[in-house]
Amino acid sequence: MSEDFIRQYDTDPHRGRAPAILTAHPEARGLIGRNPWTAAIALAIVATQTAVAISLGHFWPGGWWQAVVVAVLFGAFANHALYVVAHDATHSVVFRREWANRAVLLLGDLPNVVPGAMAFRGYHLLHHAGRSQYNVDPDIPNEWEARLVRNVWWRKFAWLIAFPFLQATRVGRVPAVPLLDGWALANYAANLVFALAIWRFAGWVGVFYLFASFWLSTGPHPLGIRWVSEHYVLEPGHDTNSYYGPINKVALNIGYHNEHHDFPRVPWNKLPELTKMAPEFYSSLPAHFSWLALYRDFIFDRRYWLFSRVVRPNAKLAE
Repeated sequence: MSEDFIRQYDTDPHRGRAPAILTAHPEARGLIGRNPWTAAIALAIVATQTAVAISLGHFWPGGWWQAVVVAVLFGAFANHALYVVAHDATHSVVFRREWANRAVLLLGDLPNVVPGAMAFRGYHLLHHAGRSQYNVDPDIPNEWEARLVRNVWWRKFAWLIAFPFLQATRVGRVPAVPLLDGWALANYAANLVFALAIWRFAGWVGVFYLFASFWLSTGPHPLGIRWVSEHYVLEPGHDTNSYYGPINKVALNIGYHNEHHDFPRVPWNKLPELTKMAPEFYSSLPAHFSWLALYRDFIFDRRYWLFSRVVRPNAKLAE
């Protein structure tokens, strides 16, 4: 097994499929738009996470393990949904005005404790602009990262545990994103004030619960395998995969990933309509139906490792 990424010299398939879909189904253009109710969902989740954190601090002031259990069963799902809110706000499909979308990013990031909304926005837009280009796409693992993990099951599991923080090691490889502008500083300040308020009213257990919810939603929890399901090669020739399992119901359809890359301006609630509207374009593509099964396969199946990613030569960034 070669210690290298899957080198391909073709064109990103999303750039050709979207125009083809619009030609065959011009009505698909009507799905492009915004969903301001996404902001209301974010507000409800933030309020719920705040209430849960305060309740844990009051009822189990020393119960770190109760906080972990609640984070596994509930908090991770809540924070993961907030990442999807941040995803839509990044693509400006919540509100028309850019400042309003950035405000949604700030709101949804509060329960994560670790401020990352504005960094996520910048690096996610880079992912779309230069998808599968090693020196542009921060979603691709570092070469040293892949060689360190190798195709060893316990190293792959450790990689999932450390994933929320390993992402930060890729920033020096890709174009710079502003991390000290006004919005980024507002992000840091808002999360700090929120964390201090939770500490004041719920003690360390409340803050620990929120941090555990953040960490689990992007790392060792089965929800964290989403980062593998999206672009790790499932079948040769296909480097984006959708997930059509039941967790989409609480993950705001984030599994419809081929659809999203084809039409980033379609909000989360309309992505299933796109799939139904153009089945001839999506039904034949490889897809996942169980994140739990993928979690098992990624760790124990030697077909999956960090080099199971397509890398294309750097080209002009997408508009």
